[in-house]
Amino acid sequence: MRYNFIAIEVNIGAGKTSLATRISQDYNAHLILEQFEENSFLPKFYKEPEKYAFPLEMSFMAARYQQLKDQLLSMDLFKTFTISDYFIIKSLIFARKNLPQDEFKLYATFFNIIYQQLPKPELLVYLYVNTERLQSNIKMRGRPYEQNIQDDYLNKIQEGYLEFIKQQKDLRILILDTNNLDFVNSPEDYLKITEVIDKEYDIGVHRIII
Repeated sequence: MRYNFIAIEVNIGAGKTSLATRISQDYNAHLILEQFEENSFLPKFYKEPEKYAFPLEMSFMAARYQQLKDQLLSMDLFKTFTISDYFIIKSLIFARKNLPQDEFKLYATFFNIIYQQLPKPELLVYLYVNTERLQSNIKMRGRPYEQNIQDDYLNKIQEGYLEFIKQQKDLRILILDTNNLDFVNSPEDYLKITEVIDKEYDIGVHRIII
């Protein structure tokens, strides 16, 4: 891969972890995976979102920052590049959709401080998947606390990512429409994605339907 740091971002259930893991194995990359299952607020949030949104988002931001700081600032001489199945910006996107305005304003103050301290990905890949397929993937992987996620919530998160992408001026962003691909089970589809990722892109947003 031509980029030293690639981050993959997606809505809930789009398969980012599977893709990042496979790329890391095939290309000898240092892999960073989000440790979301360790967050005790997550099941509570899905049951009572208004009550637990703020502690959930703060705890996620702290955990993501610490993990990325530790792993991105350390050099692994035996790996060719780093690939992560998330980037810290997802904290801001989810918080904007989950928090009331006054709490989000406070949250954003802390976020902006830590955001400046982390290396930015040389390529940010966003896997676009429609809501129907996201719901199918969520049902298939069977995490109990995700089974009642509503379409409206998934749509809000998708809108949040696209709003963020439109505002970026200094990042190299690749939007891949993967609705018609099965990169987990199809070697051909997986190869298509890796070939598209491993191309030279200018700073800005690049939309590709494979």
